[in-house]
Amino acid sequence: MQSAPIDIPALKTRMRDTWMAGDFGVIARYAEKEMDAFVSRLKLRPGTRVLDVACGTGNTLIPAARAGAEVTGVDIATNLVEQARARAAKEGLKAEVREGDAEQLEFPDSTFDVVISTFGAMFAPRPELVARELLRVTKSGGMIAMANWTPLGFVGKMFRTSGRHVPPPADIPLPALWGDEEVVRQRLGGGAKQIDCTRRTCDFDYPFPPAEVLALFRKYFGPTQVAFSKLDENGQAALASDLEKLWNEYNQATDSTTRIRAEYLEVHATRD
Repeated sequence: MQSAPIDIPALKTRMRDTWMAGDFGVIARYAEKEMDAFVSRLKLRPGTRVLDVACGTGNTLIPAARAGAEVTGVDIATNLVEQARARAAKEGLKAEVREGDAEQLEFPDSTFDVVISTFGAMFAPRPELVARELLRVTKSGGMIAMANWTPLGFVGKMFRTSGRHVPPPADIPLPALWGDEEVVRQRLGGGAKQIDCTRRTCDFDYPFPPAEVLALFRKYFGPTQVAFSKLDENGQAALASDLEKLWNEYNQATDSTTRIRAEYLEVHATRD
């Protein structure tokens, strides 16, 4: 018996609501240093036309604009767009930020020299459409640069742990597959003449122990907040126990703080 087709518009509304829950800007702050390094490796020149897909609160959009690039950012979540726009304005940076869908980018073909997506487009439900759109809006010889959590890295395991308690939608590929080099080559290879993949780590440093980090995520990280909201008291206790165990397992700090090394795949794909 075949399952009913997925209601994509309804799914996207739920995803948008999930990322708008809490305050992602509080969580994203802990990745700013690594995202600065990610952008610096792109060696952007002044005037380079850059699109940041699923730009969130601007962790890559801001350093790209600082480098003098002509930056446009899109994100599905209204509050994240507002935060990114406010951050750029506060620094006096020129950047256009608007709501947008990674599966249906509202730009002409071959518009951008560099298209970035860091821990963003990987969460869209139809990766084949994401790949098509990233390639479509990139100029010939231009670059698609992605940072994607790996399946076996800390963040991939965190989402998988939550998924055991609150199963994700059936028939939707796991977001962390974008962190598998072979999968990336399958998805982008049809339109890219060269794809370079490098495993890197994003160091998360929190000035408090894992139990308090989990409390931070429950309050501010939309996906964690929403997962807990779908469980009864016993279910919440079980999920909290499993997540705290994972945070403790990966914690490299030896004092009362938390330091996590979260693996991601850095992708540089050159457009045909």
